[in-house]
Amino acid sequence: MIPILNSKTITYEQLAKTIDHSLLKPELTEAEVVAGIELARHYNVASVCVKPCNVRLATRLLAGSDVKVGTVIGFPHGSSTTAIKAAEARDAIANGAVELDMVMNIGELRSGHDEYVEEDIRAVVDTAKGKAIVKVILENAYLTDEQKTRACKLVEAARADFVKTSTGFAPSGATIEDLKLMRASVGPNVQVKAAGGVRTLDALMEVIDVGCTRIGATATATILDEFLSRQEKK
Repeated sequence: MIPILNSKTITYEQLAKTIDHSLLKPELTEAEVVAGIELARHYNVASVCVKPCNVRLATRLLAGSDVKVGTVIGFPHGSSTTAIKAAEARDAIANGAVELDMVMNIGELRSGHDEYVEEDIRAVVDTAKGKAIVKVILENAYLTDEQKTRACKLVEAARADFVKTSTGFAPSGATIEDLKLMRASVGPNVQVKAAGGVRTLDALMEVIDVGCTRIGATATATILDEFLSRQEKK
């Protein structure tokens, strides 16, 4: 069942489990990735989202914890062929990933090739079935509201688990208006993930209140430490 969260009653543990700690910057060294994974483990977040080459490392370091290992597919532009996306998904799952954040084919959606887009997503969903959840990144910075709505419908038709706003590598990230639109454009069995620009506790609380259940973040420690600090002052 999809959790129903709100900023007034959310606990620290629930808040931590909304966060996918992002470790996707191309310049990250292995030492920086290890430090990020350890941070995620310390704060007991929902998952780490690492580059595909770091999945085995994250799987090894997070063994015995309930922080899940996630990675990206067709990242960051979504323009790999469907066969390559499916192969990426198989490889990631073989290496220990249980969450896959795939980028929709943005250009194909903007071209009106809805059948292609749906089949592209479904290929990854089918590959992941029973092994990993799939979050589909729309990259809203490049889409009109009509295209965002259409993309959400295609994600749901392909039976993916989440719609997600952004990669964090486009000109803009999550906005409240987009998140409301996305939440309204999918049924209750599809969750919404905000990514790109959620860097403060207040920003995270705001996206939770419009229906997000996952948030991609790099400022994980700052956000969760601020929550504890506020709780102590009550």
